[in-house]
This record gives sequence, structure tokens and C-alpha cells, in this order.
Amino acid sequence: MHTTRDLLLDAAAQAVLSGAPWDKLRMVDVARAAGVSRQTLYYEFGSRDALAQALAMREAERYMRGADAAMVGHDGSPGEAVGAATEFTLAEAGSNPLLKAVLTDDSGGLLPFLTTRSDALLAAARARCVSYLSEHWPDLAPERVLFVADAVNRLTLSHLVLPGGRPDQVAADIARLVDSLLPGSPSA
Repeated sequence: MHTTRDLLLDAAAQAVLSGAPWDKLRMVDVARAAGVSRQTLYYEFGSRDALAQALAMREAERYMRGADAAMVGHDGSPGEAVGAATEFTLAEAGSNPLLKAVLTDDSGGLLPFLTTRSDALLAAARARCVSYLSEHWPDLAPERVLFVADAVNRLTLSHLVLPGGRPDQVAADIARLVDSLLPGSPSA
């Protein structure tokens, strides 16, 4: 069952996919497309920026759930697990029409939610990575795990915004980096 929030996020995503510049998008049009009042939209999100942030976080959540699933069964080393999550994320991003719309035409102002305003996105991804690594390799130093999780998520986001090779190649490089930075991991 779709909530009002989901309907509004779906309407906002559809507007982006249709090529509407974000900064020209009227909130009343998003509300109308979702079948609710403008007041309901503002009650739910408060502002256009909050709507954009929520849209970015919803997409990130979809990627993070997939990345979590990709790590399952990759318990040979932290790098192997993180590499699987990275490859999933980069491969999926290559076929995500919403991400492509944001990256190829940012005249509307959504790109900062993946770059200069990506704090919430990075914090959520870092927390999930720390949780997975800490649960599967409890002997790793927590401060190193946090450092590696932050670096890996920033690198992955960087490759989303500016691809630097095939997803499998980038993932293999990041996997080697992770294992080299986590002393005491099985392959370090």
C-alpha cells in the first residue's frame, strides 16, 4: 500500500524523468500528480529541498538494500563483501533512469544531493557498511572500520557521479583497498 509520502515521491520522480527542471517544478503540480493538495505536500516535506532530499534518500535506500543483499555470502574478507556491494551499486546505477536524469541534466539543481549536499546519504551508507563489517569481522578495530566505510562510500558515490571504469573493475580495486586498510582481515 502506497503512503501519501510514497505517492508524492513517485510524482516528483516522474517529473524528473519527464525532463522537468527541478528548479522550475511547481509543488502544486507534484501534489496534483500525486492526487493530494499542495498543503499536504508541504505538510509532508516542508520545502522543495526537503522533497529533493527525501527523493535522493529513497533512491539511496533502494541501492543500500540491494548492496546489503549483495554482501550476503561474501564472508571471505571485508574487501570481498564490500566489493560485491560496490559492484551491485555501480551496475544498478548504470541502468537507473532517475539517476541518469539527475546526472545528465542538472539544470534543475538535484545533483548537489549526490555531491555537496550528500551528507545524509553518505551517513546512512556508512552506517550500514560499518554494521555489516563489524558484525562479520568483530575483531577489526572499530575506528578503522569507520574510516574504511567512509572512504568506500565516498569512492563509490564518486564513481556514480563520474564513472571511472566498469563496475567489476572498480569493485575489484575497492575490494583490494579495503583489505589493505583493514589490518587483521583474512586477506590483509
